[in-house]
Amino acid sequence: MPVDTVYQTQYRDEFIAGFEQRQSLLRDTVTTEAVIKGNKAIFLVADSGDAEAVTRGQDGLIPARADNQTQNTATLQEWHDLVRKTKFNIFASQGDQNAIMQMTTMAVVNRKIDDDIITTLNTGTVTLGSATTIPSLDLVQHATVKLQNAAVPWDSNLTLLCQPSFLAYLKQNPEWASADYVNTRPWQGEDANWRDMPVAYRWDNLLVISHPNLPGNATSSEKSFLYHKNSIGHAVNTAGLECPVGYNEEQAYSYSRCSIDMGSVLMQNAGVINITHNGANYA
Repeated sequence: MPVDTVYQTQYRDEFIAGFEQRQSLLRDTVTTEAVIKGNKAIFLVADSGDAEAVTRGQDGLIPARADNQTQNTATLQEWHDLVRKTKFNIFASQGDQNAIMQMTTMAVVNRKIDDDIITTLNTGTVTLGSATTIPSLDLVQHATVKLQNAAVPWDSNLTLLCQPSFLAYLKQNPEWASADYVNTRPWQGEDANWRDMPVAYRWDNLLVISHPNLPGNATSSEKSFLYHKNSIGHAVNTAGLECPVGYNEEQAYSYSRCSIDMGSVLMQNAGVINITHNGANYA
């Protein structure tokens, strides 16, 4: 029997971005510093040292005191991601291989920014206790009380950085959708049905960010964090941030490199609550 069909395979020229975190979610939630020269950035934390007001002494003079000042040092390290592809591979492969290189190398460095901040958050020593606790509204309130007892300002600089399971449990509480708690709804506005970016929530005066790369993800010992912006310092050598794209004529290959010099430091331990909880049910 003669063949009356000749099938053709169609390859889509435009590539589809794979599922991975490609932008930093946390840099705006901490105190940042731009370093122009050197490998260290020093953050100064100053307060009264819990001093109390005094009355005049018997000599008629007001007793003087010194301020409490602490210098915190973030040591910068260099981090790189380099992608290289031969001219032939770029020519013979599906999709815009140069654009793929640029996209992935930026993603790697942006993830490293968050990893650096998360590693520093994880050095905080204020905890809520047992890891067998299921994430709940009570767990959040427990953490907020810990912060307020430590005189951490209840302002708009507080972030609940949580596991996806933590957020899933929170959404099952009536208070999550209550107007008494919510001052910015995630689906309001003209672009409510389409956002090509991770959604952050503003709830109970907390910026709530669900992050896929927190310690213990999808286990019975997941870690989430409630922290104040002034608790973590993050320094970047802005002059050293590089994302060159080039072509080597001698060896006939293209490359894309992203490099950053950065470092983070825990400035105020009392402003970071380390929350260990059980997210295994949603693993």
